[in-house]
Amino acid sequence: MKKLKILKRILKQTGADKMLLSFLGVILLSAFLIWIWEPEIHTLGDAVWYCYAVITTIGFGDILVHTPVARIVSIVLSVYAVLIIAIITGVVVNFYIHLVEMRNKDTLTRFLDRLEHLPELEKEELEEISEAVKKFRNG
Repeated sequence: MKKLKILKRILKQTGADKMLLSFLGVILLSAFLIWIWEPEIHTLGDAVWYCYAVITTIGFGDILVHTPVARIVSIVLSVYAVLIIAIITGVVVNFYIHLVEMRNKDTLTRFLDRLEHLPELEKEELEEISEAVKKFRNG
């Protein structure tokens, strides 16, 4: 649950939440259009299920479309899904990379601050710095 909250915060801070909501809107619009134009799909639920199979590229094969309009909507939906999923994945990964870089920079800044004040440090603090340097060198 905590990880979902973090993901929600990342999506909101980066603006990707709006992209994800518009993606859901496109899925529902596509499902509606396919439901209207495809005589083989009898319920909106089946149309949503079909769109799920299209965007995940699973293609279960239990529901097929035959009309040109439904096929075109399927193509557009699949291309759009690949792009949106790639963008959102990139946004989340980029956010985490920046977060790690900021943490590393903060750690380095604190370490350099301690080095600047070497004469003022206690013996235990000097030993702690020495151990940190050894860990860093050994990987």
